[in-house]
Amino acid sequence: MKKGQVYEGVVERVDFPNKGIVKVEDETCVVKNSLPGQKIRFCVNKVRKGKAEARLLEVMEKSPLETGTPCSHFGVCGGCTYLSLPYDTQLEIKEKQVKKLLDSVLKDGTYVWEGIKGSPKEYEYRNKMEFSFGDEVKDGPLSLGMHKRGSFYDVVHVSECKIVDADYRIILNSTLEYFKEHETSFYHRLRHTGFLRHLLVRKASKTGEILVALVTTSQHPDGASAADELASKKLVQGYLDMLLSLEKEGKLNGKFAGVLHILNDSLADVVKSDSTEVLYGHDYFYEELLGLTFKVSTFSFFQTNSYSAEVLYETAREYVGDLGGSDKTVFDLYSGTGTIAQLMAPVAGKVIGVEIVEEAVEAAKKNAAQNGLTNCEFIAGDVLKVLDEVEDKPDMIILDPPRDGIHPKALPKIISYGVERIVYISCKPTSLVRDLEVFLGSGYKVEKAVCVDQFPWTANVETVCLLSKV
Repeated sequence: MKKGQVYEGVVERVDFPNKGIVKVEDETCVVKNSLPGQKIRFCVNKVRKGKAEARLLEVMEKSPLETGTPCSHFGVCGGCTYLSLPYDTQLEIKEKQVKKLLDSVLKDGTYVWEGIKGSPKEYEYRNKMEFSFGDEVKDGPLSLGMHKRGSFYDVVHVSECKIVDADYRIILNSTLEYFKEHETSFYHRLRHTGFLRHLLVRKASKTGEILVALVTTSQHPDGASAADELASKKLVQGYLDMLLSLEKEGKLNGKFAGVLHILNDSLADVVKSDSTEVLYGHDYFYEELLGLTFKVSTFSFFQTNSYSAEVLYETAREYVGDLGGSDKTVFDLYSGTGTIAQLMAPVAGKVIGVEIVEEAVEAAKKNAAQNGLTNCEFIAGDVLKVLDEVEDKPDMIILDPPRDGIHPKALPKIISYGVERIVYISCKPTSLVRDLEVFLGSGYKVEKAVCVDQFPWTANVETVCLLSKV
């Protein structure tokens, strides 16, 4: 294959994450955003060491697996990958992807493979969305939604998104309408000018509490370079009044726990806060999982699918098993808001959670107190550094790291404790496999593993592994 050439072929399979594998004349090429069985046309944009990568140009023939999609945005929006496939087919694809990755470092048959557990809710399951302001085409009208597939700039207004419930869609559509009426500028990533940046919406699936954060720059709302604090406050106050009217008029199923205005003048296209003003209520909401109540703040990590999170945590608890006594100490590393730590507290003598996000640690402490748990300790800091400072020694370790996995320098410290069992929860199986190689080379084996689908219709999946000392 040659760079710049256009080819046609049939997708043989899709490897994690979202890598369609196509063979043409005995050569293999990776084409993202394709599905197994599709006949596609693609343009090669990279050839290195015999490996080719290409950009999808056209789906010439649909896959026999495709049965249609309930969403009008599918294929344009970059959010969902498998929405045109039956849910069982999607689960089968994800299971094969993870099994293939695990078998690349483990011998098939040396561990128990428990398949994949589906989400109890296939649609309207997400409890958090970060929408972007922008335009759908260059110099087009204001849009609010998700980035167009394959684009860093174009934004698709996902007014009928199926992975969130009706309250998200109402808030999304009402927000866009409000700022269109006021002819408000959005932040141009190349020009570094404009006002509107992001809309963060979080809603507790069990309690129905809603947290909305409008993220803007400190620039003038109409796009002028000089800041006008009065104009900004008037515009934002009007936006708050509009949101509260949605609840007052009974248009929402949930209720607002808080509405925030976040200023972000960073050049990076991420949702972060230089300063936060609470316009209404609080900067947190409450969610319930497995009989426990959790306080979730604006930026603290919390599983985005509350329904499937219960399946995930029940699985983790099952993998932990009997600790062998109520005097045992458990380390919950990368603990977020302390969900796993609190689930382990009733069967452990002490649970220590370590999390780098201070806001999440504060929420975890309050959650434990509210749930009446007195044997949980939460430490704010990088796992790499905190392990050097903690005097307690664990009898059991639970790992739930971010997508990039465990820091390479932290792995030897974790292994040096020599605990008999480790439960590793991973949201990115390629990172999991990389870390497993280190564990395997340090005297551990994988006893069993299972997938839990936290993210229906997307290319992502959670994996839980039980490791034991050989």
